[in-house]
Amino acid sequence: MSRAWNFSAGPAALAEAVLKRAQAEMLDWNGSGASVMELSHRGKRFMELAAATERRLRRLLDIPSNYKVLFLQGGATQHFAQIPMNLAPEGGTADYIVTGIFSKKAASEAAFHVDARVAATSESTDFLTLPPRPAWRLNPQASYVHYTPNETIRGLEFHEIPDVGDVPLVADMSSNILGAPLDVSRFGMIYAGAQKNIGPSGLVLMIVRDDLLARPPRPIAKILRYAEQAANDSMLNTPNTWGWYLAGLTFEWIEQEGGLAAMAERNARKSAMVYDTIDGSNGFYRNDVERAARSRMNASFVLHDGALDSMFLAESEAAGFIGLKGHKAVGGMRASLYNAVSPAAVEALVQFMRDFAARHG
Repeated sequence: MSRAWNFSAGPAALAEAVLKRAQAEMLDWNGSGASVMELSHRGKRFMELAAATERRLRRLLDIPSNYKVLFLQGGATQHFAQIPMNLAPEGGTADYIVTGIFSKKAASEAAFHVDARVAATSESTDFLTLPPRPAWRLNPQASYVHYTPNETIRGLEFHEIPDVGDVPLVADMSSNILGAPLDVSRFGMIYAGAQKNIGPSGLVLMIVRDDLLARPPRPIAKILRYAEQAANDSMLNTPNTWGWYLAGLTFEWIEQEGGLAAMAERNARKSAMVYDTIDGSNGFYRNDVERAARSRMNASFVLHDGALDSMFLAESEAAGFIGLKGHKAVGGMRASLYNAVSPAAVEALVQFMRDFAARHG
């Protein structure tokens, strides 16, 4: 059986080398005589794996020593609510930069636990642009500023880290973490669902500065406190051991591929191929996102005639492509170009797009 060209937005493609390694180790991991999923998370073997996985991630991102790395559960959406519980006092405020459906949802969920102020939004442009930084109405007394560097649905990306002064910057990097080098020291907290650039769904990676963990806790359950998770090495309860293991394999694969600089170069090349095909189609395909804010991870596009959408999807699937249907909120098409999507897959996609346009234009 041949594998499909997978452009799904998440859960998304995993590197084939990672999948083959997991397959080979499925029944006997590390000479244990059992799968990694069958072993105690408190056993010596898994504890060593967990520590090695964190060390590898710290090398990849050059994470400063005053940051903790947590491997949590719940998906990023759970942490939309959990973050204000941990970072803001009761009656406190937080600023949200809303540039798409997920950052809007983050602000909405946070509003149950904090005065979540929308300090800037591009909703009036249907989230096709970024709000200009001078127009942001930031509160210097806010507990944090939250933004989403890459919005997967429209394919809208901040290509620079915004300066928000002394207020801690919190970023939902679910869809672009590990896609390029990153200055972690610019952030108070980074969190990411694993199912795009890290591994399988069900795991959340969090990088959080020590001083934020030291903030006085609200009266919330211990299991919801990030400081408690940090104090227990993310093992306050039984973690997602399979997801943790696969994340470690993915980090190792990224290192072997040349690290984050190599990922950045490869991702820029892949996205350029797709956008060049769209822009060079004489209007057959169209991407409406502000060019300076186009995402390197998620390239959305529409066809000049919406009646061709179903035909495009049917023919692309028959040709071996999956995951190209756009999000139901906006329609159209979307090609997600995460690290594990190979240049060969993108070359096959753009050739299909050109052929389809030639046949139906």
